Amino acid sequence: MSKIHVERQAAAERLSELGVAGWPVWEKEVSCFPWHYGASETCYLLAGRVTVTPDGGESITLAAGDLATFPAGMSCVWDIHEALRKHYRFG
Repeated sequence: MSKIHVERQAAAERLSELGVAGWPVWEKEVSCFPWHYGASETCYLLAGRVTVTPDGGESITLAAGDLATFPAGMSCVWDIHEALRKHYRFG
């Protein structure tokens, strides 16, 4: 299974190229929960901080300004340290 791909502090040009500003927004308070990706997801963190731990994989911490892509089929745990606000797109 492929890993989580992260672009730290993604450039404005990259966000524009992907059309991130037009993606839906998801918000979640400080919490910890399991998640499974039925489809790949790309997200851009607008605010907050989260550690994502894939089953059997290495944890990664994401913060505002990071662009991340999660592979389809991945199961993980989301541990939100600071209230999260992100743009997201599946597929």
